[in-house]
Amino acid sequence: MASASGGRVLRTGGELAASVALTFMGLLLVTFIIGRLVPVDPLLAVVGDRASEAARQQAMEELGLNLPLWRQFLIYTGNVLTGDLGMSVTTSRPVVEDIARVFPATLELASLGILIGVVFGIPAGVLAAAYQDRWPDHVVRVLGLIGYSVPIFWLGLIGLLVFYAQLRWVGGPGRLDIFYEGLVPTVTGVILVDSALAGDWEVFQNALSHLVLPASLLGYYSMAYISRMTRSLMLEQLSQEYIVAARVKGVSEFRIITRHALGNILVPLITVVALSFASLLEGSVLTETVFAWPGLGRYITTALLSADMNAVLGGTIVVGLIFVGVNMLSDLLYRLVDPRAH
Repeated sequence: MASASGGRVLRTGGELAASVALTFMGLLLVTFIIGRLVPVDPLLAVVGDRASEAARQQAMEELGLNLPLWRQFLIYTGNVLTGDLGMSVTTSRPVVEDIARVFPATLELASLGILIGVVFGIPAGVLAAAYQDRWPDHVVRVLGLIGYSVPIFWLGLIGLLVFYAQLRWVGGPGRLDIFYEGLVPTVTGVILVDSALAGDWEVFQNALSHLVLPASLLGYYSMAYISRMTRSLMLEQLSQEYIVAARVKGVSEFRIITRHALGNILVPLITVVALSFASLLEGSVLTETVFAWPGLGRYITTALLSADMNAVLGGTIVVGLIFVGVNMLSDLLYRLVDPRAH
């Protein structure tokens, strides 16, 4: 029995590793093709538009652009596997260093956003399903529809106008007021954590005041998605025969909803939350742009506008790795929540 269980674990692990490897190679192939098909001359960003033909030829040889495509792809894959994403033309630093510098800002924003989305989205979806076609259901569906329909950049601008410019309840664009920048040592790159570790609660409060509005908007956006999916999953469960049997036996409606129906949607709900978190981690471009938030999404957007393809492709690879990593994490959580997934 133990050997069979061990063999099953090894087989599952091998299948997961093979799937991740194939996904990663596909991601590299797609980014490589994009880098070659995009109508941007990579030499232009390196040598400029007034360089001589000899300088262009030398740069082409140094970059390996004179080699066959299959060799360029092998070199590209080898560089990525060793952590070399190239140099950013915009910042003149390695892309890996740039991404390591900006990603904690996105992680901080996305983590609080998904926390808000989960805390409010799942109960809202459960409530809507429990009171189907009654006023709580209508309220949740309308709020979700607004979250899907209204452009998030418009909500961001209105939020800044009302809560920052008029009421002064929150901080403005950026992660900190200029006065507080550099006051706490960078340990994790997440300002709330770093300021707490340093015991500087004034910086912590200032960082939180800047974070709360963009995180709330992202939380509202993810809440709309999570509540809608939770409602759909709950309605499917509440129509099952085992729910009817539980009601016939006299089980309370609260227990039916919280223990039976909600317990049975945990596995698909993990996927919903994981995908929502991954979409926030990839860099909420519009939100980061509106709030001048120095995260991954804004970094990729700035690089794209500057034709900095190394930074764009490096950021795209990181986004792909985020989705692969989150899917792996959700798969592991499946096995903890539902032993039948082994």
